[in-house]
Amino acid sequence: MNCQIEPAVSAIGVKTVFGCVEGITNSGLPSTWEKERNARLARLLERYTDLAVHEDPILEGYHILHDRAGVKRRKNIPSSENLIKSLLKHRDMPFISLVVDIYNIISMDSKLCVAAHDQDKIEGNLTVRFSDGSETYVPIGQDHPVAMNPHEYCYCDDSNEVLCRLEIRQVNKTKISENVKNVLYIIEGNDATEDDYLKSVMEEIIKTTIQYCGGHGSLVTPCILPQSGKERGDF
Repeated sequence: MNCQIEPAVSAIGVKTVFGCVEGITNSGLPSTWEKERNARLARLLERYTDLAVHEDPILEGYHILHDRAGVKRRKNIPSSENLIKSLLKHRDMPFISLVVDIYNIISMDSKLCVAAHDQDKIEGNLTVRFSDGSETYVPIGQDHPVAMNPHEYCYCDDSNEVLCRLEIRQVNKTKISENVKNVLYIIEGNDATEDDYLKSVMEEIIKTTIQYCGGHGSLVTPCILPQSGKERGDF
């Protein structure tokens, strides 16, 4: 599987890095992770007490990407911002599974939007591109496809199925279950995030996953596809 990004998406400031961890066990809640998660959540609650989203360069950077793609801000909250706001509201984070717990906590700590997919359910290559409305998109929690708006950047496999819409919503097809063995992580950045920062956070996710779930991992830098005339989403 190749991970690639269309130049038109890269041109608006979308940055991506991918990581694979294979041969994992995603079950249970080890006492060592429970202790670490509780300590990290407590630090995050203290750190974000007076959070001003639009004054934070990284969090605001995602809204700037939405502006450039013509996506409305109010209805499209980046995943890292949404997680932080939920933590502040509920003073805790529900435990879903080890993999999800690990990347959600690191997402909040780094402010970067992170997604995880069952690698074995991805068909062909993964491409970051603008939607054209022809894609199949079944968000987590939905039973039937939902229409994609044209000119939204998204992560699609070769079957023309959306795996992640913007950096907001993942899908049923590749959602992380307790039985997952091989995980593909995606970190999305913006103009306010240096490439080295994205890579260092991905390395932390890979290392922490291996520590608690086993397996072996690697970091993947996507290639930028060559310009090929009129791309999806062009006007």
